[in-house]
This record gives sequence, structure tokens and C-alpha cells, in this order.
Amino acid sequence: MTNSSETTQTQKKIEAVGREVVDLLIEKNQSYGDSALNPAGIFASGNAVDNLCSRIDDKLMRIKTQGFRGYGEDNVKDLIGYLILLKIALEDDAPTLQDWQNEILGKQGYFQSRT
Repeated sequence: MTNSSETTQTQKKIEAVGREVVDLLIEKNQSYGDSALNPAGIFASGNAVDNLCSRIDDKLMRIKTQGFRGYGEDNVKDLIGYLILLKIALEDDAPTLQDWQNEILGKQGYFQSRT
């Protein structure tokens, strides 16, 4: 049995992967600025939450059609990064998580009457 103060192998792996994702996000933020959370709105007119959801949809479709490492990319790491940015956008932006969930579920008919 391990001492609770010792770091397990799994915890070390979690820390390493977490660092990789954070490093990727910081590198992309340095290259692209805050475009993920403050979109330029040149071609797309959505807010940060809408645009990030679109990027997540695209990434999920790429995973569905090409697998987890399509075109040599680490699609899982990219997806985790987009989800972190989405969490930040949901906390920073006007819509609350509950409002956003209600809007999405409402669009999909989950709240429509079942007659």
C-alpha cells in the first residue's frame, strides 16, 4: 500500500499530460493571441463559446473519420485544449453554464413536450 503523500505513476502521467496540454495552449496563444476567447469576427460572427463549440465539433468529426491521430495530429490533446478554452469562455462570457446547457438541450428538443 502506498503512502498518501507519495505520487503514484498514474498521478505522474496525469501531471505530464496536463503540462503538455497547457504548454500547447500557451504556445498557440503566443502564436494566435487571444483569438479563441476574443474572436476577430471577420468570417465567423459567433462569440467565443459558439466558435469553440464549432471547433470541438470539427475535432470530433476528425476523430470520427480519421481516428485519434489523423494526419499525424494529436486530436485528443487538441480536443482537451479546446475543452479547457471552452470552460474558460463559459466562466468569462455572458452565458452561464446552465443557460448554455438549456439553450443546447432546448435546440435538440429535450425540453419539448412529448405528446
